[in-house]
Amino acid sequence: MKLATLKNGARDGRLVVVSRDLTRYTDAARIAPTLQAALDNWDTCAPKLESLAEQVEIGSVPTARFHEHDCESPLPRAYQWADGSAYINHVELVRAARGAEVPESFYSDPLMYQGMSDGFLGPRDPIPLGDVAWGCDMEGEIAVITDDVPMGVSAEDAAGHIKLVMICNDVSLRGLIPGELAKGFGFFQSKPASAFSPVAATPDELGDHWRDGAVHLPLRVDLNGEPFGRAHTGEDLTFNLPTLVAHAAKTRALSAGTIIGSGTVSNKGEDGGPGKTIGEGGRGYSCIAEIRMIQQALNGAPETPFMKPGDQVRIEMLDEDGHSVFGAIEQEVIEA
Repeated sequence: MKLATLKNGARDGRLVVVSRDLTRYTDAARIAPTLQAALDNWDTCAPKLESLAEQVEIGSVPTARFHEHDCESPLPRAYQWADGSAYINHVELVRAARGAEVPESFYSDPLMYQGMSDGFLGPRDPIPLGDVAWGCDMEGEIAVITDDVPMGVSAEDAAGHIKLVMICNDVSLRGLIPGELAKGFGFFQSKPASAFSPVAATPDELGDHWRDGAVHLPLRVDLNGEPFGRAHTGEDLTFNLPTLVAHAAKTRALSAGTIIGSGTVSNKGEDGGPGKTIGEGGRGYSCIAEIRMIQQALNGAPETPFMKPGDQVRIEMLDEDGHSVFGAIEQEVIEA
């Protein structure tokens, strides 16, 4: 099934069930008023929501036209948002840009940071930027939402706690990252509000595209209307999503409604190198930092600027028939 949260003036929005083709929805208030309420009682609510989803498909319940611009992120706020490092190629590239080595442990022990979760941007909300010098970047990612996860869960068992899948724009302020990391306490100011897709889908809704703890489809990232990235989310993973969930739960239980991100989706090139732009026949990149690092290495200086007010980013995932799976994140950078 596919679920969304519509804006209604309340902080947590209104839960609706959306048709598979993202054209219609029906209200889910009689089952759960919000997605967090459904996650808090998932074993009870999920079968009822599944039944309602089936009724939407056959037309046996009243529906209305679904508009993605009416959506909050599926969880407008969450008890926890932690982002990991499924694609180590991205870590290698951004650390190279800072002149930092990749420790060997990064290939066996995931990176993870805890991000801002008390308020997410909606999938069509603008990205407020206080200063162009902060280096505003998009990061196209996969994210999952869990139910209650016990402390010390294994990666194998963690897979069963993944209840919903989304795509994400994890906004980063690259100009602030080096100074923050130099303090030894990690990200804070350099990681403002992220945005998630209009729709969250249960793993079974993805069919064969959900396997081995990963989504297996290209992630489409466009910058100012031009193709920027088409990285395949099922390739070049160092860690799958259940492994990241288990990593987050090593020393603590995770509450229902926890969001775990994959980190920037990033593929290597055919020769094992950093990959090429789409214009050069490659898969491009899911963030600007990667292409800037490659330009630095090849030309001695980065050429592609970070985002500024007026720039637009679109992140979407299509199935093999060209249908949008989660709807599109489409945001414009504005002056804060």
